[in-house]
Amino acid sequence: MPPYRLQSLLDMREKVKEEAEQAFSDAVKALAKEEQEQARLEAELERRRKERKAKVAEYFQQIMAKGAGINGMNMMGRFEERLKDDEAQVALQIEHQKEVVRTAGRLVEQRRMLMAEAAKELKAIEKNKEKFVKQVKKERQDREELGQEEIGSALFLARQRK
Repeated sequence: MPPYRLQSLLDMREKVKEEAEQAFSDAVKALAKEEQEQARLEAELERRRKERKAKVAEYFQQIMAKGAGINGMNMMGRFEERLKDDEAQVALQIEHQKEVVRTAGRLVEQRRMLMAEAAKELKAIEKNKEKFVKQVKKERQDREELGQEEIGSALFLARQRK
């Protein structure tokens, strides 16, 4: 059987497809990691909100037990504001992380499209190779049939001469 003349192209397309699959896999893993980080930050924000309420209530109880006046209330207000600022920082981190997740999602889609394109190109070359193999087999079969026919004709003519 003659060598397939596009074998090197077929090998290159297979390699491109494998690389595209690996890139897609890596992008999916990165997206999952970023989504986990976002979930962790959201849980952290929720925990801080609950903690703030508990700390403010505890601080209020301490102030009331001491009998502190307006100065104690102002300190409690500043304490609560500081806790709210911490929550706002975490909320900003969450917004940033959401953008990172969106970017990772777009990258996954891009990698999925590249992987599909690579698979389509590989499939086209594989179909071409299948046609080539069929053609080679048909040509071989035709040659064999022609050879058999010639042998049959030669035998027939040899019998006719006798």
